[in-house]
Amino acid sequence: MRAALRRSDIAVGVLVLLLGLLCLWQAAIIPTTPLYAQVGPKFTPYLIGGVVCAVGAGLTLSALRGGWSHTLPDVTEAAPANLRALGLLGAGLLANLVLIGTLGFVFAATAQFVLVAAAFGSRHMLRDLAIGLAVTLGAYLAFDKLLGVNIGAGILEGIL
Repeated sequence: MRAALRRSDIAVGVLVLLLGLLCLWQAAIIPTTPLYAQVGPKFTPYLIGGVVCAVGAGLTLSALRGGWSHTLPDVTEAAPANLRALGLLGAGLLANLVLIGTLGFVFAATAQFVLVAAAFGSRHMLRDLAIGLAVTLGAYLAFDKLLGVNIGAGILEGIL
């Protein structure tokens, strides 16, 4: 049993390392233009790929030294699935998909925020609505005004 756990730990570490290498490879083929003076579109993918490679290397080294899964608590029986929470999460994704084209990013993401908060057990819909609206409006303004990236204002097009 111990050898099987060690092999699975090594497999997970190598898989994460390969995922990081895939990210680095895909970052390398992102086209760039001379318009980017300092930080271009490759910076964040390279950063994420490097971090994922470091995590994968660490997991692989840990697995080669004996593994980590034997230290995890033994779970003999899984908790039953919370179908209400899963349904609310799915409804949040669907709401964003359906609303983003017509209402725009702010309202679509706010609806998703409220539904995901409810999935995690929040019972304060008005508070969640206010927080979601503030966060998504801030994100929209940051993308639109600071970065110059239009992510779709929808019905707020003339107002923002």
